[in-house]
Amino acid sequence: MDELRSFSMFAKTRLVVIRSADEFISRYRSEMEEYVQSPSDSATLVLRCRSLPGNQKISKLIAKHGTIAKCDPPSEKDLPDWIVRRAKNEHRLQIEPPAARLLADLIGTDLGRLDNELAKLALCVDGKIGLEEINRSVVFQREQEMWHMTDELTSGRTDKALERWRHLLQSDPSSEFRAVTWLGLWLEKAIKALQLRQQKVSPPAIAKQLRIWPMSHVDSLLRTVDRLGPQRLYRSLNLLTELDHRSKSGLGEAADNVERFILSIAKS
Repeated sequence: MDELRSFSMFAKTRLVVIRSADEFISRYRSEMEEYVQSPSDSATLVLRCRSLPGNQKISKLIAKHGTIAKCDPPSEKDLPDWIVRRAKNEHRLQIEPPAARLLADLIGTDLGRLDNELAKLALCVDGKIGLEEINRSVVFQREQEMWHMTDELTSGRTDKALERWRHLLQSDPSSEFRAVTWLGLWLEKAIKALQLRQQKVSPPAIAKQLRIWPMSHVDSLLRTVDRLGPQRLYRSLNLLTELDHRSKSGLGEAADNVERFILSIAKS
């Protein structure tokens, strides 16, 4: 409230964003209901919620005195159309429907990543994008190969993951500097999947919440997390952190440290 009611020194208005606001609203419901009815005229409050049921008083007040914007991603079948519109409106690109479908299949429903890929293509392509432009995007291909490597780990095929890693290094030595980030994202998703499984959340719901694409991959991920268990997953996260520190401290080559991590998953 202090932030909202304070004047900005360098701008005409202040913007206050509360991420994961569901718990915040529940905890301070009466204060929020009071504020929404008489908001500050020198600031804008943005509440990012997973859900906001329309039958709640706070929801009705926000709709009356402010704006509710739904941020649900497009469905699988509508995603190519979204890509076509986004490319045209934001990046002045004309993307052919088959190319949009391919981009959707490769990236999934992560709209931020899709927009980033369109922005990269806008720098390299003059106006029109087809299948050829998608396939020859070098940066995109390298990220896709890294994605395939973590898919092999998800399926429990650490030998194939190691094979993909070595092939990736041969084609792009700079991959060693991005691998820890990808492996960290994979471990984070695996740990969250395990937590949701322990809460008896259904596999389709887990796939939707964690944005696993295609949805069929969630079964492989759940088999892997069941095999590793919570102790081994957290131990793997600690190991990855340690190996990253060693690489940045000059203790071993980054590529070799990544390989040691992949082999440690095989031993788990």
